[in-house]
Amino acid sequence: MPQTDAFALDHLAFGVPDAAAPGAFLAERLGARPHSSGPGGGPFLWWQWELGGGARIELIEPAGPPGGFLHRFLDSRGPGPHHLTFKVPSVREAMERAQTLGYQPVGFNELDPSWIEVFLHPKEAQGIVVQLAEEHPEAWGDEAADFERPPFPAAPAEATAVAARPLGVVLSARDEKRARRQWGELLGGREAATDRGLRFSWPESPLRVDVVIDLGATEGPTAFELSAASDLALPEGRHPLLGLPLVQVEG
Repeated sequence: MPQTDAFALDHLAFGVPDAAAPGAFLAERLGARPHSSGPGGGPFLWWQWELGGGARIELIEPAGPPGGFLHRFLDSRGPGPHHLTFKVPSVREAMERAQTLGYQPVGFNELDPSWIEVFLHPKEAQGIVVQLAEEHPEAWGDEAADFERPPFPAAPAEATAVAARPLGVVLSARDEKRARRQWGELLGGREAATDRGLRFSWPESPLRVDVVIDLGATEGPTAFELSAASDLALPEGRHPLLGLPLVQVEG
């Protein structure tokens, strides 16, 4: 069985048609700093931004001809949260555990020895793609020097000095037992009760998952929570660039 206590929620990824404007927002309003970027194997490009507490947000942008998975996502939903990535010691062991618990993982890929991955489909994973990834930076070898990373969108001239600290994503789920099975039993989250439902956290991650149980709700992300020392002046409701309400709360 996999060591679920070694699992860690690595980042939340947003699918966007163009990373320039949301990237500028992350820098200007939330104090995010460029972390890393890269091509995504053909159909998309990605950029990761680091915020307070070491939490990271990823922006993925479609590349190549129309018809790819990210084009389909944006056509049907518009910009919004696409996936949560968990780092695991062994993708194969995590996949076997998922199957034992009744999941049918998809997209297993070990062509790149430095990044082995598999996914849980949102229909099985409470409304969001869950990526399980096994990372081996040492496998890059001499290819690392030749790896062409896409440049980051230009940051605004006056980025804020406020470093917002992302706390985590809030999701709606219809079934408490399924929520515990997914975020706790499968993904190793430590469970705690809150006044609105269940909270799952990982010792090696600055991000958490809060689950609100609502039998009649559409399952999936409903908000992304952040804290900061000063008012972030976030827009109310669904953020026009990121497609999810950003809510400032006390840390």
